Amino acid sequence: MDIAKILPLAIVMVTGPQILTAIFLATSKQWRKNSLAFILGGAIAVTTIATAAFLLRVGAQNHGVKNHDPDLIVLALIIAAAIHTFMTRKQSKPPKWMGKLEETKPKAAFKIGFLLMGFFPGDILTAIAVGGYISGHNEPWAHILPFIGLTLLLLAIPALLVIILGKRAETVLPKLRNWMNDHSWIVSEFVFGMFILILLSEILS
Repeated sequence: MDIAKILPLAIVMVTGPQILTAIFLATSKQWRKNSLAFILGGAIAVTTIATAAFLLRVGAQNHGVKNHDPDLIVLALIIAAAIHTFMTRKQSKPPKWMGKLEETKPKAAFKIGFLLMGFFPGDILTAIAVGGYISGHNEPWAHILPFIGLTLLLLAIPALLVIILGKRAETVLPKLRNWMNDHSWIVSEFVFGMFILILLSEILS
C-alpha cells in the first residue's frame, strides 16, 4: 500500500483548535515545556485511537467480515468528519480558554493536547479511519507511525518557528493563527475529498 495516501489526513488532525492551541502555547511563558507536553499528550491520544481501530479491524477480519465492508465503514467515518468540519466552519473565533494559555503550565498543556487530539470529533473519526484503512489493507501496525509522526511534526511547527525565527516569530505566528482560523476548514475539506475519492476507487475496483 502507498502510505502517502493517508499522510494528508495528518493535516486534518491539526487544522482548527489544535494548531491554534499550539500557536498560543508557543508564545507562552514556558513555551518549550508547554509545547513538548502538548505534543506528548496529542501523541498518546492519536496513537491510542488509531491502534484501537487497527486492532478492531484485525479482529473483524479474523471473524470473516468481508473485505469491502470495513472500507465502507471507513468511508462513512471520513464523510462524517467532512460534514462535521463543514457544519462547524463558521465557528471562527478561538474559544475563550485559549486566551489563558499564555499562563498555562506543562501539566495543563499535556491534558489539553490529549483532550483535543483524543476527544475532538474530527480527530477521532480521522484517526479511526486511518487505523482501519491500514489494517484493512493487511499492512503492519508500524505503517500508522508515519501518519502519527507527521501529525506531531505539524503540531510542532509553531514551536519550531520560535526556535528558528526568534523574536520574528512574534509577528509570524499571529498571522499564521489568523490564516488558519479563517481557512483551516477549506484545507480539511480538500484533504477529505481526496481521501474519499481514493476509497471510492478502491471499493469499486
